[in-house]
Amino acid sequence: MSVMVNIHKTHRQFTAGLEAVPADGETVGECLSSLIERYPQMKTALWDAKGRLKNQIEIYVNMESAYPDELRKRVNPGDQIHITVMLAGG
Repeated sequence: MSVMVNIHKTHRQFTAGLEAVPADGETVGECLSSLIERYPQMKTALWDAKGRLKNQIEIYVNMESAYPDELRKRVNPGDQIHITVMLAGG
């Protein structure tokens, strides 16, 4: 099933500038794997060295937070996944 993954501006360098790309899967995790198959450089942008989603990455499905089990969250055809980056600083 196909959903759209909206790419945060800081990660668009890995998708040739595309703001959104289609991905296949029944869960957010499967969709992110599909995204990484197409754009392998996204892997280091999203995952830490232990294979976990980086702390600063937030996932939203249809504009609602997918936390805490974001990778297991089920998606439906036409859903929108948003990858956001939580920035810190002063």
